[in-house]
Amino acid sequence: MEATAQEVDTTVRAAHATREALADRTVRAAFLRTAAEELKAAESTLVEVADAETALGPVRLTGELARTCYQLRAFADIVDEGEFLGVVVNHPDDTATPPIPDLRRYKVPLGVVAVYSASNFPFAFSVPGGDTASALAAGCPVVVKAHPDHPALSELVAKVLRRAAARHDIPAGVVGLVHGFEAGIELIKHPLVAGAGFTGSIRGGRALFDAAAARPVPIPFHGELGSLNPVVVTEAAAAERAEAIGAGLAGSMTLGVGQFCVKPGLVLVPAGAAGDGLVKSLTDAVSDTDAGVLLDHRMRDNFVAGVAERAALPGVDAPVTPGAGGEHTVSAGFLTVPAGRLTAEGEHDLLLEECFGPVTVVARYEDEAEVRGVLSRLPGNLTATVQLSAEEAAGEGRGAELLAEVTPLAGRVLVNGWPTGVAVAAAQHHGGPYPATTSTSTSVGGTAIERWLRPVAYQGTPEALLPPELRDHNPLGLPRRFNGVLER
Repeated sequence: MEATAQEVDTTVRAAHATREALADRTVRAAFLRTAAEELKAAESTLVEVADAETALGPVRLTGELARTCYQLRAFADIVDEGEFLGVVVNHPDDTATPPIPDLRRYKVPLGVVAVYSASNFPFAFSVPGGDTASALAAGCPVVVKAHPDHPALSELVAKVLRRAAARHDIPAGVVGLVHGFEAGIELIKHPLVAGAGFTGSIRGGRALFDAAAARPVPIPFHGELGSLNPVVVTEAAAAERAEAIGAGLAGSMTLGVGQFCVKPGLVLVPAGAAGDGLVKSLTDAVSDTDAGVLLDHRMRDNFVAGVAERAALPGVDAPVTPGAGGEHTVSAGFLTVPAGRLTAEGEHDLLLEECFGPVTVVARYEDEAEVRGVLSRLPGNLTATVQLSAEEAAGEGRGAELLAEVTPLAGRVLVNGWPTGVAVAAAQHHGGPYPATTSTSTSVGGTAIERWLRPVAYQGTPEALLPPELRDHNPLGLPRRFNGVLER
């Protein structure tokens, strides 16, 4: 099934040829809604195939498919509304310094988008996922590099999307699919590819990012590469609700067998009795968690080896030992370490790196200086969480100061919640400072469409030659800024 360089070229060129078929926003919106309809109609077959390849379970996969369909419909609504085009019209103003000519600005699609599927979300971050949905919404055809952990599902979903396209006279090439490592390299280098979206490892993502930048014509590469997702529990919060925080942490870190990109991987917990209570609650909850199957044996082997290497470090304890469960499973657990061992560069730096699977590191801190010391050493993250007491959440104590300390670390900051679960919403931001992502954009939520657009301004262009979106009488009824006034 590995695609050759010639097959990649053929697939990209077929996608490129469909751009005009996506030019009409009404057709695009209808296509996205039909895609959701077709995916829902094929739900039983899709979930069965997905479970056979990933072992994520019918309940999880059914929910993920529902989320994927909702996301497609949400982008259809965005396309209908038209605000994403960013229409701005300025009539000439000779009194300005310097004078302003007639200027009209909006956004146009980049072109073919390469999408690199994720392993852990076979629907929501794969062939029909957010990168594909947002690119199609922007008017960009896509070529998806299938993930090797679910090749049959990828083929099946691509057929469903093409069936939806055919119902609107859009050629099948609008959603291309290729398989294989080398195909992924050929794809990022193809001269007709205008942008790329990636979800995966730091190593793989950085290699593709560098390849995108090294092209004769560099292209934007929007990659989600990895995240530790730190959590800070204040002493007052631990004293107030240690049991609830411990149980909540256990649920979050083991959700999906710890294979979520926003799994909390480092938790700063106070030393002393309040923190001890939290650790006991975490111990009880994690001990009751069943062993689970990771997505493939490579990930399982990396998890077992990674946990063993971390557990062998000086001062590291394992109240619940994570590692191999059965022949195909892993057991959840967590490690503890004095936070002071993490405040300076050394052999414990490994604990500040993501370990994919059901494990977290609990760093016990003596004072606020140790918290600041650990936070100062963290790379960029998708999320950062603070657990505060009721008083701190009301503005008393160190709550606001702590929020200010974690905000530079992440794209989404949570208070008294858990990061697992990324809502598809207009205000969502799923991204963060490098290495969490390679750009400042989000891959979830309505503004994900902005990744696949570029602005164009027309100056002194006669009305008859302007795109309909930029004409004075606004024939399409678009939201816009007209001579400085926002019109909706």
